[in-house]
Amino acid sequence: MEWWHAVVIALAGLWAGTINTVVGSGTLVTFPVLVALGYPPLVATTSNAVGLTPGTIAGAFGYRSELEGQRSRLIRYGIASFLGAIGGTVLLLSLPQDAFETIVPVLVLLAIVLVAVQPLLTTRLKQRTVTRESSPLLYFLIFLIGVYGGYFTAAQGIMLVAAMGLLVADSLQRLNAFKNVLAAVVNLVAGAIYAVVAPVDWWVILVLAVSSTVGGLLGAKIGKRLSPTVLRGVIVVVGLVAVAILILE
Repeated sequence: MEWWHAVVIALAGLWAGTINTVVGSGTLVTFPVLVALGYPPLVATTSNAVGLTPGTIAGAFGYRSELEGQRSRLIRYGIASFLGAIGGTVLLLSLPQDAFETIVPVLVLLAIVLVAVQPLLTTRLKQRTVTRESSPLLYFLIFLIGVYGGYFTAAQGIMLVAAMGLLVADSLQRLNAFKNVLAAVVNLVAGAIYAVVAPVDWWVILVLAVSSTVGGLLGAKIGKRLSPTVLRGVIVVVGLVAVAILILE
């Protein structure tokens, strides 16, 4: 790895760690950066999943005050995310790499759409919330999002907030805290599997692990003061660049 590659990846990891904690979709920063630097999409995805795991854990730790007294719910939701993450990693490792490279642009576009419509989702969630924190549908959705997160991590946080917001009467701050923990579970499971059986770049992982951890802690401390509109706009632009790079390769 060239030194300037390390600098670019570190900056992307710092940014991604912060964004993941605040709104999710940090992968839409790091993934296109890795692809632009010449890493194959599969290696970029697996290395990104492993490298960003410490950052998601740091972000979840930063939101610990919002989770006091919620251990039972966390365990139940976490089991659904855990099982889903295993399913997603199995899909990634089972499907041919050509299939993955075909699917990824579609997934990135889906993530971009979710990022773009997040304000509308947030408004709708405030208007329509019911108390069903143990709903079978909620567990099923968390499981499906875990499958998606294990396969491709971008925007899983937004999906989680949307699903929980539609079915659980709770504050968005607490839902965001749950989101950080469940995303950490998915990334930890997927990252552990990828680190053992998938092609990864350990230098990329090291740089992302350190920088995203700092970003996760920053996101929990000061991320709420950042402009969501600016962050969302940049994420959409970066994601579109990623799609263009993948299609033109």
